[in-house]
Amino acid sequence: MHTLLNPSFAAFPLSASSTPPLRPPWLRLSLLCLSLFAGGVLVIAVHLSSLQLTSLLSIQFTRENQMAMEINLGKLAFDIDFHPSDNLVAAGLITGHLHLYRFSVDSEPVRLLEVNAHSESCRAARFINGGRAVLTGSPDCSILATDVETGATIARLDNAHEAAVNRLINLTESTVASGDDDGCIKVWDTRERSCCNTFDVHEDYISDMTFASDAMKLLATSGDGTLSVCNLRRNKVQVQSEFSEDELLSVVIMKNGRKVVCGSQTGVLLLYSWGCFKDCSDRFVDLSPNSIDTMLKLDEDRIITGSENGIINLVGILPNRILQPIAEHSEYPVECLAFSHDRKFLGSIAHDQMLKLWDLDNILQGSGNLQRNRDGARDSDDDDDDDEMDVDTDSSKFNKGTKTKRKLGNNEHALGSSNDFFADL
Repeated sequence: MHTLLNPSFAAFPLSASSTPPLRPPWLRLSLLCLSLFAGGVLVIAVHLSSLQLTSLLSIQFTRENQMAMEINLGKLAFDIDFHPSDNLVAAGLITGHLHLYRFSVDSEPVRLLEVNAHSESCRAARFINGGRAVLTGSPDCSILATDVETGATIARLDNAHEAAVNRLINLTESTVASGDDDGCIKVWDTRERSCCNTFDVHEDYISDMTFASDAMKLLATSGDGTLSVCNLRRNKVQVQSEFSEDELLSVVIMKNGRKVVCGSQTGVLLLYSWGCFKDCSDRFVDLSPNSIDTMLKLDEDRIITGSENGIINLVGILPNRILQPIAEHSEYPVECLAFSHDRKFLGSIAHDQMLKLWDLDNILQGSGNLQRNRDGARDSDDDDDDDEMDVDTDSSKFNKGTKTKRKLGNNEHALGSSNDFFADL
């Protein structure tokens, strides 16, 4: 069973007044009983000595705070994505299947589609074209577009990359980007129905990508321990950071575009100032040693992180601190987090084969009272968010050690033509 965490009752500590007097060990039997009743009351009985109940603590909280909607996917999921305007969620599974579910607050989630999308695992899934289709990527090097209404194949590109497709992201209404296990990033134009940009920037798998739409910059993190910035207007790699000595797994843009935050394998958050990507300007180590596999931007000052210990944390950025753990998906690593279209639900998947839909307002309850010094949130660098960055554009590679890739295999395929992939879209 998953557990919601709140500092006010984390680990359910007893107050000093409720602690029974000390007794010799041979007279004391300490017992902690947790009982969850249908009415939503959690009763904790502690320190039963000589068949006498010495303390009874009842904690009242609603069923909504206790429970998240759960969907048993049956297999390990690698990625989830929510429909941009409807209560639909898509999940890509290790079996290569694509699942589509409808959910609501008043009823159980219902599976609408199960599509055998790929011959190998389905690592990435994204709604495109206003939610009319779902794009998926796989280690079989293919990218598939599936119709949301019928589940029929709209288009398939069997040789989209030379290596396993690990990541997909929406850029604009007519462009998407994909990243593979060899560190190659491709940008696809649905209007021109072709691959319009290719960036061979990294030496290891693309772990995450995010897009700065105002500056038309595509930012990517990689298992090679670097952050890259690709300029889509000039069709070139603008800059690549120095080696961070750690795999970078996730990335978000914060502080109205002034800061970029990267999550790492060792649980350290690396903060980069916009325009100064060669080296990080700050490091936050309080989440270490648990790797930060996924991050979501809640607002300009807070992010939600998913870690390998199964905990979902609310983290403040500048000042850097853990505001509170807000949920525990399971004891297994959190693989992906995503917001529903109306931001009422937070979706999470982990290695327990469960998709959980958390009521965002409920799990954030209590965090709104946390006061943060807004002045302290201003970076002393006060960097300008210019469209063109005055940076070193040298994207030369470096020699690196062997890194562990989050993949289950890799078949080699020759790169084929992709000019007509989006013809039916």
